[in-house]
Amino acid sequence: MANSKSIWGILYCPKKHNGKQREKIQRVLDERHVQYDFVQSETSGSVERLMKMLIHNGYKTIVVVGGDSALNDAVNCLMQEERQVRDEIALGVIPNGVLNDFARYWDFREGNLEQTVDWLIKHRVRKVDLGCIRYRNEHDEQCHRYFLNCVNIGLIADVMNLRRQTRSLLGSKTLAFIVSLFLMIFHRMEYKMHVKINSDVVDRKVMTMCVSNGPGYGQTPSAVPYNGLLDVSLVYHAEVLQVFAGLWLLLTGRFLNHRSVHPYRTREVEVVEARRALVGVDGRLLGSLDGGYRISVEQEVINFLIPD
Repeated sequence: MANSKSIWGILYCPKKHNGKQREKIQRVLDERHVQYDFVQSETSGSVERLMKMLIHNGYKTIVVVGGDSALNDAVNCLMQEERQVRDEIALGVIPNGVLNDFARYWDFREGNLEQTVDWLIKHRVRKVDLGCIRYRNEHDEQCHRYFLNCVNIGLIADVMNLRRQTRSLLGSKTLAFIVSLFLMIFHRMEYKMHVKINSDVVDRKVMTMCVSNGPGYGQTPSAVPYNGLLDVSLVYHAEVLQVFAGLWLLLTGRFLNHRSVHPYRTREVEVVEARRALVGVDGRLLGSLDGGYRISVEQEVINFLIPD
């Protein structure tokens, strides 16, 4: 493995039932005479290990082939480095995951590999913000996790967890989503939350809350990852039919039009309590966090490769 600033480090996170994708990516890179070294992850833990290896071997362009969770693992590994090291590294993405929300925000599409590689070759860099959730784990240790896209608390985190579980059993993304929506009817629909946002205090039952640095899977369509602010969508009680109406608005980009959705924009959210509510970070489940936690934003901390 060469130590060269001109060689890309490609961190490949394969999807199940998609063994030919690596060959296709390599073919497109070779056709464009890109110099690269390829490493392949097997688990989320190996993403962090391989990311550290690429950083410490001097790669200045690191491209993650994966979805939001893989990109999140890479970002959290990069944030363990000193700022001087981070500032010399540009992070790119080739979408190849179950969820590619942050990639789609920049118009990187999974089915348009050639265009994505052409954009990455132009090496247009933009400093982007990161959100950060700070919490205490089950051992009462202070922890934190960065995110590019969003933190989901409550129902949506529960649905995403169901979707992952059902997809591992069913193998189909579409079928898993339909089954997850059906199972959602039998799950808890409200959570007692005590939340502080700007000067507002919300102390009531809430269905779901999304705190976003990015598009938030359609829940925060106005959020941008470069203004030093977080967008928040709080969803209060809704009947089952209203839930499905909200999902339709979510899929059609009109989520904020739902009467149960209450939007905010802020630099920090303090969750004093969110009793038994699951927490998901960029699609990865943290679980139900006991005690309070804070979600904030750090401005312009990652060099991200964006389209021309």
